[in-house]
Amino acid sequence: MLKKIKPDIVFNALHGRFGEDGYVQSILEIQKIKYTHSGILSSSLAIDKELSKNIFKNNGILTPKFFKLKKKFFYNKSYVLKKINSLLNFPVVIKPVNEGSSVGVFICNKRNIFKFIKKLHSYDEIIVEKYIPGREIQSAIMGNTKLGAIELIPKRKFYDYKAKYNKNADTKHVMPANISKKNYTKVNNIALKAHKLLKCRGISRSDFRFYRNQFYLLELNTQPGMTSLSLVPEIARYKNISFYHLLDWIIKDASINR
Repeated sequence: MLKKIKPDIVFNALHGRFGEDGYVQSILEIQKIKYTHSGILSSSLAIDKELSKNIFKNNGILTPKFFKLKKKFFYNKSYVLKKINSLLNFPVVIKPVNEGSSVGVFICNKRNIFKFIKKLHSYDEIIVEKYIPGREIQSAIMGNTKLGAIELIPKRKFYDYKAKYNKNADTKHVMPANISKKNYTKVNNIALKAHKLLKCRGISRSDFRFYRNQFYLLELNTQPGMTSLSLVPEIARYKNISFYHLLDWIIKDASINR
């Protein structure tokens, strides 16, 4: 299709596997078609929760403690419980290693963890992570500019798929995030540091939990949502960047060798 259409530029608005993990970026690089957002390496690093979290950890960015669980151990109750009790303690969060849009993310306690693990049976491995309570803060980066940070107050348990894409979820957005000036600067600085560490291009959005005056980076998104409910357009709007100008900037930033 790409060969047939011969586009000048591809605006990549795909989420999750194949769109956000370096696969489509590889095709575009081979075809020498300019495209938006991050390149092959950044995309594959950012979507891999294990790799990106290790990079953050090794560079002084707080991220929740975790371990990777392979499929052969999914239903080995004594192994899983022993590992959680020794490394994390309940509650924990389980999620696929490489998905987007909060697909397959569950907050678990000792009673329900295996019920939720069962829902992830199609994956070869998952991440088991220490659940961090506290506030949801998300920060956007545009090029190398700190756009700002927004706070989300979901009516649901956390900012999950429905809270992201369903108007009826009624998630409250507080822009700018209602935190001290010092912490506001701090969270945006961490987001920029993470963006640069993963060598991201274009727009990125980092998701944090703010707990006991500490920011825990949960993950970095190289393809943030661009819907009317999405956060990056809302953060940009606060900075007097209209949706039109945001898209215009993203398109003009498109290139190959990203």
